[in-house]
Amino acid sequence: MKRTKVMSVGFILMLVLCMSAFGIRAQAEEGKKQIDGSWLTDESESIGYARGSARGVDLMAGYSKCVRLPNGNLYAGGTTLAAHTVERLGLAVVIERAKEEDTTWEGYESWIVRDENADKLSSSKELEVEGGYYYRVSCIHSANDDVTDSFTDGVFIE
Repeated sequence: MKRTKVMSVGFILMLVLCMSAFGIRAQAEEGKKQIDGSWLTDESESIGYARGSARGVDLMAGYSKCVRLPNGNLYAGGTTLAAHTVERLGLAVVIERAKEEDTTWEGYESWIVRDENADKLSSSKELEVEGGYYYRVSCIHSANDDVTDSFTDGVFIE
């Protein structure tokens, strides 16, 4: 009986700590601005993962990534992963930017890559970008007829 009581108290304590941690994160994010689902951050990198609802039998996963490099440039790209070798694999990468006072993202650069009879497709570039903007990467991932998207939070470039 004593052991059960100790375990119950431990479980309640863990639950309270987890709830507190999520509450602190939610309060911190309340002070940040969000544009079209992306938080404007001072982090040096951001990764966005494909939303699962659009996946089918061929598309397994996809992600977008942007990184502020020490030289002031932006590393941007994405990856599409199929569940198995597929006839058509695609990745469209879109770089967008916004100032803190903006309400929408504006297109900056984009490219498309395709492959056939493959199960993985990646593409990335290092870009010289103008400072004073938040940049995000948005990708469209496709494997045969399965399509989904991903996007990062905004990374500030000074």
